[in-house]
Amino acid sequence: MIALVIVLGLIAAVILYVIVTYNSFVSLRERIRESWSGIEVQMKLRYNLIPNLVETVKGYAKHESGTFEQVTRARTEAMANLGSPAEQASSENVLSGALKSLFALSENYPELKANENFLSLQDQLSDVENKIQSARRYYNGVVRDNNTKIDQFPSNLIANSFNFIKAEFFELAEDEGAVRKPVNVKFD
Repeated sequence: MIALVIVLGLIAAVILYVIVTYNSFVSLRERIRESWSGIEVQMKLRYNLIPNLVETVKGYAKHESGTFEQVTRARTEAMANLGSPAEQASSENVLSGALKSLFALSENYPELKANENFLSLQDQLSDVENKIQSARRYYNGVVRDNNTKIDQFPSNLIANSFNFIKAEFFELAEDEGAVRKPVNVKFD
């Protein structure tokens, strides 16, 4: 009789562990989705600011069409990229580089740097960039927690049984050096 109670207690403990672990995986999956949504919202705000910024700079630097085309192309590609976080990170890095070129260009036009509209757009873009960084850190933290739990024993048994998979981090592109290099602006 005591042995039966012990066996039933162990079975109940295992079932309870499976339920709790399964639910924690579901919770992590939803937190990943929610945090990715936060990144997407901030990227859309960024995309919406860029045309206004480009138009403001165009008014002062009419002969810099190559830079404007680069920013516009990078924005269009980033907006169209609906791939994995790694693919989106790559297109976002291209866009960041193009924006650096645009801001470097503005350094050559003192009247532009003093323009209230430009300064406001620059501040808004800086704020959005900070929010993207924050959302990215949160997303990567949730992904880390999820991936760690999938790898740890015994929760990995539950993850494998119910097909929970690792999520991708939202990281800088493989060529991090290119993203971190200062922008080189030349006028011919």
